[in-house]
Amino acid sequence: MSAVLSNTGVDDAQQLKRPVSSWRSSSWSRVVPWIVPFVLIAVWQIASQVGWLSSRILPEPWAVAKAAWALAVSGELWTHVQVSLGRAVTAFAVGGGLGLTLGLLTGTFRTAETLLDTTLQMIRNIPALALIPLVILWFGIEETAKIFLVALGVFFPVYLNTFHGIRSVDKGLIEMAKSYGLSGWPLYRDVILPGALPSILVGVRFSLGLVWVLLIVAETISAQSGIGYMTMNAREFLQTDIVLVGILLYALLGKLADVVSRLLERYWLRWHPGYRH
Repeated sequence: MSAVLSNTGVDDAQQLKRPVSSWRSSSWSRVVPWIVPFVLIAVWQIASQVGWLSSRILPEPWAVAKAAWALAVSGELWTHVQVSLGRAVTAFAVGGGLGLTLGLLTGTFRTAETLLDTTLQMIRNIPALALIPLVILWFGIEETAKIFLVALGVFFPVYLNTFHGIRSVDKGLIEMAKSYGLSGWPLYRDVILPGALPSILVGVRFSLGLVWVLLIVAETISAQSGIGYMTMNAREFLQTDIVLVGILLYALLGKLADVVSRLLERYWLRWHPGYRH
């Protein structure tokens, strides 16, 4: 009897330890990714104070933080962020939506691939910067020009990964589903699309990061607002602290987009063994 009680006590103690150790590992995994950025900022601050870095070339982190605070208090920062965020969301919706649609089309039907893929691959290899003069002639310097450039760049990662995802679905799963009587739309919905979803979400994740890179270029086209405009305007007046604020904003928004895409992966692929936590 005492042996049974002893074993029960040990089991209870182990069960109590597991949540604690799990919580510690979870907390540690959240802290670790930020160690390198904080170390870099500390080195940057020390190098600025010692005099290794000139304030005209690279202001100290504290000066950048003060510039960001001043812009935030005045409301100017939030105005630019809101404008850039609106452009990014619109361009991603247009480019990503078209990429998904055409990727599904060419991935599913060989005729569509033969008809469209060669043309799309030719367009994919044209640099975005080379299109700027033509885009200005087509759309002027209004919002449409900026959204077009970003949407075009966002289109291809989603398109390529969707195409690849559809074509790489395990043929054995398809044959097994057919043997159970699935065909047509039910087969496509329940087997092919879920099988392609991991690859599609990789394209979405890549595009969400790329949208901010392309937006930097797009917002140089006679913009009157946005993070790119704020950064370029600060450059004209040699305000390197504000230039760095703009650069860091792009980095933070890109990281936020990556976090959102990973959350979408965990939610939509919660059935997938590789995405369970």
